[in-house]
Amino acid sequence: MREFPTMSALPAPPVVETGTASTRRYRPELQGLRALAVALVVVYHVWFDRISGGVDVFFLVSGFLITGQLHRTAARGPIGFTRTWGRQIARLLPAAAVVLVATVVAGLVVLPEARWLQTIREVAASAFFLENWRLAADSIDYSAQHQTASVVQHFWSLSIQVQFYIVWPLLVGAVVLVAGRARLDRTLTRVLAAVLVASLSYSVFLTISDQPLAYFHSLTRVWEFALGGLLALWIDRVDLPQKLRVLLGWTGVLGLVACGAVLQVGSVFPGYAALWPTGAAAFVLLAGATGHPRGADRFLSTRPLRYLGDISYSLYLWHWPVLLYVLVLTDSATAGLEGGMFVILLSLVLAVLTHHLVEEPMRRRSRSPLRQYRLGMVALVLVLASAGVWQAVALVRADHGAAIGDPQHPGAMATVAGYAHVDSGSVEPLPPMVSIADDWARQDDGWTCGPDAAHPPLETCTLATDGEPARRVVVVGDSHAQQYLGALQPIAQRHNWEIVSMLRGACPFSTTSDTEPGNTECLDRNGAAIQAILDMRPDAVFTLASRDVRAGRTEQTPAGFVEAWTRLSDAGIPVLAVRDNPRFDFRPPDCVQEKGRGAPECGAERDAWYPAVPSYVAAPNVPPNVRFLDFSDLLCTPDGQCPAEIGNVLVYMDDNHLTATFTASMAPVVEQRIDAALGW
Repeated sequence: MREFPTMSALPAPPVVETGTASTRRYRPELQGLRALAVALVVVYHVWFDRISGGVDVFFLVSGFLITGQLHRTAARGPIGFTRTWGRQIARLLPAAAVVLVATVVAGLVVLPEARWLQTIREVAASAFFLENWRLAADSIDYSAQHQTASVVQHFWSLSIQVQFYIVWPLLVGAVVLVAGRARLDRTLTRVLAAVLVASLSYSVFLTISDQPLAYFHSLTRVWEFALGGLLALWIDRVDLPQKLRVLLGWTGVLGLVACGAVLQVGSVFPGYAALWPTGAAAFVLLAGATGHPRGADRFLSTRPLRYLGDISYSLYLWHWPVLLYVLVLTDSATAGLEGGMFVILLSLVLAVLTHHLVEEPMRRRSRSPLRQYRLGMVALVLVLASAGVWQAVALVRADHGAAIGDPQHPGAMATVAGYAHVDSGSVEPLPPMVSIADDWARQDDGWTCGPDAAHPPLETCTLATDGEPARRVVVVGDSHAQQYLGALQPIAQRHNWEIVSMLRGACPFSTTSDTEPGNTECLDRNGAAIQAILDMRPDAVFTLASRDVRAGRTEQTPAGFVEAWTRLSDAGIPVLAVRDNPRFDFRPPDCVQEKGRGAPECGAERDAWYPAVPSYVAAPNVPPNVRFLDFSDLLCTPDGQCPAEIGNVLVYMDDNHLTATFTASMAPVVEQRIDAALGW
């Protein structure tokens, strides 16, 4: 699964409108509530690597504010869509643009090159307020799931908020058009209630079936805005005793604090669990201004909290990139007490400066819609221009003018006895560090991909041949098997083999669900793959022989692997089973860039990772059709080290996948051993 740290979920605090009776009545509580939410989220981000449910609080408050504003405007006359959207542009874009541009400049200097392209893509998505959909797409795309959290990942929630600000005026306008102003309250209430029920139901469903996608999906969050909107329509009509309001206020405050301490929001949200923080925030709003000396509103209305609420949007924008850059510069996984204090203080300073020098001046000077839209365009251009410059630098860094297999980049061949090594310090390694995160074995040029109609839900890709193929080889399994296409494709093109791939990330070829227990999709896919192979009867099947090669000699060959091979053995189909590569708890390419090429801590000692006897040797009931291929001698040097770089080629693209460039350098040895194993 992609590394989406739970610390990435803080949204943009809502803009508090001024000048209406309802808003003035709740302004202290709203400011204090958003201040409390942002404070909790920042603290949990910095010290506990988790979140507090603040995203849901801010969405509810945003719905409360804008629905109330739109309702009052619609009751008086036309909504004025251009002016409504212009105000949001003037409030949100200038500060966001300043932070994005600063993030780009700092990233060019601080971030490892392996993270550049991902960050550039996400900066562009954030500039258009589509970062949540960028992350949603990455949660589905297995090739993107192993990326680290980017320094702008927190813009996903601001993106949802801006999308809401675009759609909500249209929704209220449609209600006015259909129902008229006389029935506005009743009709709008029904519409918001329907939106709440539909969105919450979808949120619960999608959270159960695909939680990472649900987390970033706009439609799973709409109900929180709708709940805030219902509160805005009816809260003035709720008359509660003072003691009950005091109880509600403190219940809401304590419930919000407890949410972050009890729930792992990033793994169980949104779904029904989001009712906890939104309910807590609703209690605070229902309590309102109690006038009681011990009421929660007395605490929320204190001057420090109100000021923190004023600057909370800028604090939200700054704290996440500041935290990640500090972690990169200190080469740390967590900030610690002193580092966390530094992150918070620096974020507060930047937030104060941004609020007073950017947010407020731009809001005051941009009163007319023309100026507001012009300001938004300038902000967008500045962000895209800075990202474009970074992209240009990245493209220059990616163009080495070298190719795998040349005398200076032998890769795996450098481990072959008798090879004369080239001094790695004077030759830039391949693939270029800036593009290493995308160094997958691609199935594009020359490949035809699509669903297998005869064996759903299987999807296959076929490498084109020149006429009738000399051999047909099926590559089946997970992404580790996929990376060997880097070696197999040039062999197939030389000998006119047809390669048919049946691949799915995190789903090794097995009759059991070994990576994700209980994953029925993987089981169904493997069942279809076995039947497709039996129907096809290829000359050989290429797959993995083991998995989970980690420190402590944890390599294993699951019984499900053996059972799948046995199903093919009964049909006389040969199996080429490959020993898996190591899996690290860090990213070797990042380590190389931070600690230097040749740093021993960026690799592994063979004896600590690989057992002397492979796990498949001791596996019971291995059928006679299996031929095992052990390429660990190409991943590790004769002196017993498994380094991050061999023959001026980077071996790993992340913490567990070989680069396609390195597997391509393995092709001569792979071909030789396949021929020897099968007698070809």
